[in-house]
Amino acid sequence: MADLKNLFPIMRHPSTIHIFLTSLFLISLFLLSSFSLSDFSPSLIVSSFISRPLTAANFFSSPSSTSTASDTKTLYSVSPRIIRVKNESKKMYFAIKELSSCDIFDGKWVFDDSEPVYSPGYCPFVEDKFNCYKNGRPDSGFLRHRWQPHGCSIPRFNGKKMLKILRGKRLVFVGDSLNRNMWESLVCSLRSTLEDKNRVSKVSGKQSNLHNEGFYGFRFKDFECSIDFIKSPFLVQESEVLDGYGKRRETLRLDMIQRSITKIYKNADIVIFNTGHWWTHQKTYEGKDYFQEGNRVYEKLEVKEAYTKALHTWADWVDSNINSTKTRVFFVGYSSSHFRKGAWNRGGQCDGETRPIQNETYKGGYPWMMKVVESVISDMKTPVFFMNITKMTWYRPDGHPSVYRQPVEVIGGSPPATGMFQDCSHWCLPGVPDSWNQLLYATLLVSHGYLPYKSLGTLV
Repeated sequence: MADLKNLFPIMRHPSTIHIFLTSLFLISLFLLSSFSLSDFSPSLIVSSFISRPLTAANFFSSPSSTSTASDTKTLYSVSPRIIRVKNESKKMYFAIKELSSCDIFDGKWVFDDSEPVYSPGYCPFVEDKFNCYKNGRPDSGFLRHRWQPHGCSIPRFNGKKMLKILRGKRLVFVGDSLNRNMWESLVCSLRSTLEDKNRVSKVSGKQSNLHNEGFYGFRFKDFECSIDFIKSPFLVQESEVLDGYGKRRETLRLDMIQRSITKIYKNADIVIFNTGHWWTHQKTYEGKDYFQEGNRVYEKLEVKEAYTKALHTWADWVDSNINSTKTRVFFVGYSSSHFRKGAWNRGGQCDGETRPIQNETYKGGYPWMMKVVESVISDMKTPVFFMNITKMTWYRPDGHPSVYRQPVEVIGGSPPATGMFQDCSHWCLPGVPDSWNQLLYATLLVSHGYLPYKSLGTLV
């Protein structure tokens, strides 16, 4: 083999070496300056090396990996702010990457002294019954906890980024008052990021006349997106029949979806369903002369069988009417209640709770309704993302309005009495539902082109 010094005889003279190295350095500077920072953006890295989202999420546009305009910034004209933004994007990328091997609904609540996404008492869209701060709740510890999944970290809620994801889209919540709890939380969380709060308004026009049917909506004008709620506590049709005495009797049509409202959300981009708590009410749970299929009113039908029939009716409608290439479907699981010494209408209480349950041994069991939900949606042709919040809410007896469910002026200006009716089903806002929306935000980040979401929770 030839000696290396003989291969490059010109390099044997010191002055020549100096000239060569100087030239090489200048060439390197030129090459480096021809690349922009955008060439190394996390979205490009992710889109290049990580597989695409599942089919159900493909209607979201993926982050662009190319730029149509040249970037005049070089490595030598980068400001500290740009470097900070790039570092934050890098942190976001790695946080999202962790989610690919994590069940985000399995975890614990940890103390977090940061401020809530929106300030207590300052969002005008929070109903009085959820506005614990306005209703005189004195403690704030229930606001200082965040959900921490085992094995990964969830990106903090970023309203501006979520609004960009939702640009030009409609997100609709369909279900009971727990879904309304989540809807109000999301609207307030997104509103808090706007510099001009007047750029979000109630939906007007034809749909504004649907309030009697339980329709409510807000539009974010600068992003041309709407966040709506439709009341449908059973998802199937509430009806009436004439009994043997000619009197009208309420029934629940297990074989009929609530058709009067389906036109509102049929073509939405994201639909978030739930149903559960109304099935625990006495009339529903007893199942006497209440459940109906066709012209038949069951004299007695167990609530579990009725719930299963209703869920199959809902699933059949979704499979027949929802275009899964355009619309992504979520189903929110059963939110835990915390009544002591009685049911919601029999003196049940939850006042005095100020912190989450710290014992990680989950003792809440798994509601039979959620087993039915998993069974039904596993047979659907439409992909449904199941937000299994039962466990994470079981740890939070401190998060309910309890006695702080009415404004102080309504109850005479005095502190609420522990003997009054307590709400141990819904949640204070700000509060626990903000974490549900943080998990929703994480799944939307994934489906927007970062990672496949199959391991985030339960996709069946």
